[in-house]
Amino acid sequence: MKCRFCGTELKDVFIDMINSPASNSFLTFEQLNEPEIFYPLKVYTCPECLLVQIDEYKKSNEIFSNDYVYYSSYSKSWLEHSKRYVENMMNRFSFDQSSLIIEIASNDGYLLQYFQEKEIPVLGVEPTMNTAEVARKKGIESINAFFGVKLAEEMVKKGIKADLLIGNNVLPHVPDIVDFVKGMKKILKENGIITMEFPHLMNLVDNNLFDTIYHEHFSYLSFTTTKRIFESQGLEMFDVEELPTHGGSLRIYAKHSGNRRQVSFSVNTLLQKEKDHGMNLMPYYKGFQEKALKAKMDLIEFLIDCKREGKKVAAYGAAAKGNTILNYCGIKSDLIQFVVDANPFKQNKYLPASHIPVKNESYLKVQKPDIILILPWNLKDEICAQLKYIREWNGKFAIAIPELQIF
Repeated sequence: MKCRFCGTELKDVFIDMINSPASNSFLTFEQLNEPEIFYPLKVYTCPECLLVQIDEYKKSNEIFSNDYVYYSSYSKSWLEHSKRYVENMMNRFSFDQSSLIIEIASNDGYLLQYFQEKEIPVLGVEPTMNTAEVARKKGIESINAFFGVKLAEEMVKKGIKADLLIGNNVLPHVPDIVDFVKGMKKILKENGIITMEFPHLMNLVDNNLFDTIYHEHFSYLSFTTTKRIFESQGLEMFDVEELPTHGGSLRIYAKHSGNRRQVSFSVNTLLQKEKDHGMNLMPYYKGFQEKALKAKMDLIEFLIDCKREGKKVAAYGAAAKGNTILNYCGIKSDLIQFVVDANPFKQNKYLPASHIPVKNESYLKVQKPDIILILPWNLKDEICAQLKYIREWNGKFAIAIPELQIF
C-alpha cells in the first residue's frame, strides 16, 4: 500500500481494528440470514508526510450508494452549527445575489438552505441520489456525482465557478485526496474562498477517539499535512479555526496561492501547536492501539456486569462511530438489546455485524432500560436533554469514549 498523497510505501500501523462491514451498511430483516462482507480496518501512518490513512478496501461508490442512510438534518445541533456558519460567512465576506455558493457533499441541503433563505444562489454536489433528492425538494439544485477533476472541468465548461466552496466532513471521505483538491482549485473563482471542516487528528489521538475510524474515512488529517496537500495544488491556507464539533474539528480557509488576501496569525499558531504536540514526528503516532484496547475492555466488562446484575441496556444513536466501537468490541444484541435513532431511514433496520435492532424513541419509553449507552458521544448534551425523562424510572446514561463514564 502506498500513501495517497506522496506515494511512500506504508508499513507503520497506526491502529488495527481487525475486520468489520462498512459502518453505514444497515440491514433489513430479510438480510439477517445473508452473508455480510467484512473489510480490514487497518490504519497506517506515512513516515514521509505523516498522513494517517486507511486503504480503500471498500470502494467509495459502494459506500456512498443510493441506499446511504446518513441525513444531516436529523441532528438539531448540527443544523444550529450550520446556521451559525452561514451567518459568519455572510458577515465576514459579504456574499450577495451575484455570488455562487457551492457545497461538495451537500447531503440533504442541511446547510445550503440557510444561504437560500438569504436569496444567495446555491448549488450542491452530492453523490447519493436519495439525499440529493431531499435537497431538490427544498429547491436546492444538486449535481448527483462524485467530485473531482473530471466533474470540476465539466462544471467550468458550463461557466460554473464558486465564490465560496464548502466541504464539511468530506475531505477525509475521498480516496483520491489530490484529485479532489485539484478539482476544487479548478472551480474556485479568482478571488474565491474555500472552507472545509473535518475532525482534527490531534483530538483523535489525544482523546482516544478511535470510534471515528471507519471505512468511509480514508484519511485522518492534521493541519500541517492538510496544508501541504493544498499547497501541492496551488492553494494556500489563510485562516483556521478550532471547533468543538465531532470531538474537535478544524475549519480551514483556503485561497488561490496568487491571491493577496492576508494570512491570519492563526495559521502559524496552529502549526506551532501541532509541532509542540510532537505531531511532526513518528513517535506521536505510536501507542494508540493500547489506548483503544483499554476502552474496549472497559466497555465489555461494564456490559457483562450489567448482564449479570439483570440490568437492561439499550443504546442511543445508530451512528457510524457507534458501529465502529460495537464491532471492534464484538458486542451483539445479547449485551445491548436495541438502539434508538431519530432517523426514520434507519428505524426497523439492524446494525451491521452486531444485528442490534434500530427502534424509534417511543420504544425506549415502553422498554424503560436501566442504562442507555450514548454512541454519538459528541451529541451527549443534546441527547441527555432530549431523554431526561429516563430519570422517571431511575435510568442512567453511559458513554465509552474517551473513557467509560456512567451518569
